[in-house]
Amino acid sequence: MNRLINIRLVLAYSIVLATFSCSETKKDNTPWGSLFDGETLNGWTQKGGEAKYTVSDGVIVGATVHDTPNSFMTSDKMYGDFILELEYMVDSSMNSGIQIRSNSFHYYQDGRVHGYQVEIDPSDRAWSAGIYDEARRGWLNTLENNPSAQKAFKQGDWNHYRIEAIGDTIKTWINEVPAAHLIDDKTASGFIALQVHSIGKDNKEGTEIQWKNIKILTDSLSKYSKTSPLTPVVTKNQLTIKEKEEGWELLWNGKTSEGWRGARLDDFPKQGWEMENGVLTVLSSNGEESAAGGDIVTTDLYGDFELKVDFKLTEGANSGIKYYVDTDLNKGPGSSIGLEYQILDDARHPDAKLGNHEGSRTLSSLYDLIAADINKPANPIGKWNTAHIISKNNHVEHWLNGAKVLEYERKNDVYRKLVSESKYAKWPKFGEADKGHILLQDHGDRVSFKNVKIKPAKKG
Repeated sequence: MNRLINIRLVLAYSIVLATFSCSETKKDNTPWGSLFDGETLNGWTQKGGEAKYTVSDGVIVGATVHDTPNSFMTSDKMYGDFILELEYMVDSSMNSGIQIRSNSFHYYQDGRVHGYQVEIDPSDRAWSAGIYDEARRGWLNTLENNPSAQKAFKQGDWNHYRIEAIGDTIKTWINEVPAAHLIDDKTASGFIALQVHSIGKDNKEGTEIQWKNIKILTDSLSKYSKTSPLTPVVTKNQLTIKEKEEGWELLWNGKTSEGWRGARLDDFPKQGWEMENGVLTVLSSNGEESAAGGDIVTTDLYGDFELKVDFKLTEGANSGIKYYVDTDLNKGPGSSIGLEYQILDDARHPDAKLGNHEGSRTLSSLYDLIAADINKPANPIGKWNTAHIISKNNHVEHWLNGAKVLEYERKNDVYRKLVSESKYAKWPKFGEADKGHILLQDHGDRVSFKNVKIKPAKKG
């Protein structure tokens, strides 16, 4: 009998030890900080639409409202690198998301919230924890090839997200299942936001999504970061799903000189330019224009188009993106002349104070003809900027980082008067060609380019 009692005691003790050991293994020692105090929305500000946000029993509740755009409860604090965990429960009829590294600028679509969104998708598509670029580039990392993550979502129950944003890498998990792995460096920091999506007139008002246990880590991230087994989606020098649907094409493939040549050469320059890690860079030659490699142009000609180019300046640098360029080699030194989207360090390069009209040689200006908006949203030297040029039916627009900074009409009397008063007056019908090359300028300064994309006019 005593032996039986001893055996039972040993078994009971073993169970206690096992339970204690298990609880110790599962204990989370991560030094989390809380983004939500469990009682109020202090530290948060609503942007966008007028959906209703309330707090009840330690939970943030968002409810849909008719006739209002997407609504966002945004953190007052901005975050760059972080690890974020939270739980949510969503009505099966809704679509929602968690915004990270998102922003709202007055110059960007009148303050519209934009940036990375970790999707909440209770539909049959089941892309919850995929990565969408709200009000910008659309889907970046879908879940159509990740059935394990698609099945991990729990309908009508609480779901857990882990989101890691470290450097150019964003990784997500849904209920501990790896969901998305994205490498993209479009935005380095911004707020975190809880989205209540807009609804159509036939959708029921007052449907809800709830969030709780919102916690964040911003220190010692390498220590707590988890490895994802997923193959990362890389966006550099690639077309997004939306761009493919809209007819965009890569103008530079990120690796070779295919599609490009020297402006006054039959082939790509043998010196003066380098291609490394998906970045195309014109090398410095002490500011001596075309001293080394010279300008490069597309082998194809373009009429109406949209062009996007990411560029990065070094201190005091000068370069440009030219369009409607005629490179007839028989025309001599002026053979690479064309309309120019100026790329310049306005604070340090003397050209910023020159030009036919004040400011007409500053960043994003139509070089020597029309000055860009003085309030243009330029990123600091050494950071990437995005140039966007739209030319359609002789109407041309220059954009910088999502803001339109100038527009004009080609071939009309106002335009021709500007040309007649500029350095271009000696070229007959300057900038009036129906088609031309796209050119990246070698002005003797180190300037880098990537994500060079074009949407040509539809034929026929």
